[in-house]
Amino acid sequence: MKFATVSKNQVVKSLVLGLALMLTLSAFAASKGSLQLGNPVTVNGTTLKAGEYKVQWEGSGPNVEVSILQGKNVVATATAHVVNLQLPADSDAAVTHQNDSGPNSLSGLRFQGKKFALELTDASHGMQADASK
Repeated sequence: MKFATVSKNQVVKSLVLGLALMLTLSAFAASKGSLQLGNPVTVNGTTLKAGEYKVQWEGSGPNVEVSILQGKNVVATATAHVVNLQLPADSDAAVTHQNDSGPNSLSGLRFQGKKFALELTDASHGMQADASK
């Protein structure tokens, strides 16, 4: 009977690769969220009606590209900045900025249980705005 010998170096490389794969998969899972709008809002010049949407974003740094989908259709896009929160968000929330005329602007997104938020860089006001569910 012949046994294959595995070096400590090979074991460490396998563990590192496995950990990297797990982190990549968890980062991918974190790039989706839900958005419930009770009132119309504008995103980068596009008006979204009240309703349920899905949010997806791509990017690994502090700046990401956000797509808002209704069903499988992208209905709006924007650039956002990832903001760290001290505590996980209690619920999914759309952060809006009140406009003088027309619908409010979507300025940020928070996701239940996550310690980060997305601040839309197209918006002139940040996460200080009131959150609406």
